[in-house]
Amino acid sequence: MTSLLLLVGLAAAPPTDAAPVTPLSQAHAHNDYRHARPLVDALAHGFTSVEADIFLVAGKLLVGHDREELRPERTLEALYLDPLRERVRQNGGRVYPAGPVFTLLIDIKSDGEATYAALREMLAKYDEILSAVREGKVDERAVTVVVSGNRARETIAAEKVRRAAIDGRLSDLDSALPAHLLPLISDNWRNHFTWRGDGPMAEAERRKLRGMVRKAHDKGRRVRFWATPENRAVWRELVDAGVDLINTDDLAGLEDFLRQGGSPGKQE
Repeated sequence: MTSLLLLVGLAAAPPTDAAPVTPLSQAHAHNDYRHARPLVDALAHGFTSVEADIFLVAGKLLVGHDREELRPERTLEALYLDPLRERVRQNGGRVYPAGPVFTLLIDIKSDGEATYAALREMLAKYDEILSAVREGKVDERAVTVVVSGNRARETIAAEKVRRAAIDGRLSDLDSALPAHLLPLISDNWRNHFTWRGDGPMAEAERRKLRGMVRKAHDKGRRVRFWATPENRAVWRELVDAGVDLINTDDLAGLEDFLRQGGSPGKQE
């Protein structure tokens, strides 16, 4: 009887990671919510940045790529903010024990101003885990929120207490905005490069890529491209150029690449 009770108890227990995962500072989960276990799968692979698309529907922030995908139970809180808060509490104030700051990239798909107003109110409930800027002073915590998509740029920039930053574009490379307000430059790879990973990258495109990254880094900003081909040749060039976040839907593939030496230097 005792053995039977023990087996029942084990079956009912929530799953836990078999071993600690070393975080990968360059790994970004594109459209993370489309994976079988949103956020959980990315964390299991060591990702330190995830992307969630949101719509404001009847006062709720629902996660999905299109309106047809939205479900009332798939809220930003349920899929991301609540689990992140619980994990930070369990890991001594970080998403990964002693790990780097985690990036939650929130892509606004509905009206920018209205959706951000709802998002701002929600983020205030998670103040203990979110990086914030108060009167220009940065208070870095476990999770940094960056707003992409329909960005209410002027509204965000004017806030005296701000719990979200703005995702820039390559057109913002020369922006004078501070890095804590515009910490990330993201853009569509296919709008700027013809190379898809077949054969060597043209030297002119390689110089162009490295120049973009260098200019962003000079302003204290990170770089990410979306719509990048999912292959190791492209990942290799991105890493060699110093691109900070490698955008992927292939969590296991990118993890394997980075852990097999794809990422230069020591992982944080």
